[in-house]
Amino acid sequence: MTQKLNAASIQKHLEIKEIKDDVVILKNKGLRAILMATSLNFALKSGEEQNAIIYRYQEFLNSLDFPTQIMIASRKFEITPYIQALEQKQAQQENELLKIQTSEYIDFVKGLTEMANIMTESFYIVIPYNPFTIKKTGLFDKLLGKKDEAETKEQAFQELKNNLWQRVEFVVVGLQSMGIKSIPLKTEELVELFYKLYNPSAKEDSELQKAKEMRNQ
Repeated sequence: MTQKLNAASIQKHLEIKEIKDDVVILKNKGLRAILMATSLNFALKSGEEQNAIIYRYQEFLNSLDFPTQIMIASRKFEITPYIQALEQKQAQQENELLKIQTSEYIDFVKGLTEMANIMTESFYIVIPYNPFTIKKTGLFDKLLGKKDEAETKEQAFQELKNNLWQRVEFVVVGLQSMGIKSIPLKTEELVELFYKLYNPSAKEDSELQKAKEMRNQ
């Protein structure tokens, strides 16, 4: 009961209404798509390559006629699944020398993670689409509007999503010109992403399932 109350309290302060068909729907009816993007090791590029990337980036920004948001999410690297996989291979190893070497490697990795916090970084591009809304006046218009909304809600959503996806495709192509690959997050990936953002200490292996349960409450 307490968990449900906490989830309801958190949901009250979030701008997100729901996540549907790979789209984040806000309470103000705005739509958001989120791309996960790769990174570039800019420092290792030659001077000519750096200048070319900067020029393409300027061209990309100047070509946009809508705002975008770049987000970097840093999380402590969860080493447990990797250690467990190594221990399983160690147990299956028949060669005694390789078994000893695997054990030493496991100890090395554990010691390395204990000495320093190893962080992972993920890069995201948030693409918005805010549809215009027309307020109806008069009782007849209100009743008609509610009827039309009920009948065409899904069709209207798909039309808005198509407009949003035109922006998504434009950004994907623009990033490709700089050597950056990007892909839109799907519904389950979006749910998992937001659960991680609001629960940074949650365990990796159970995050997605917990997020689904919270979403259905």
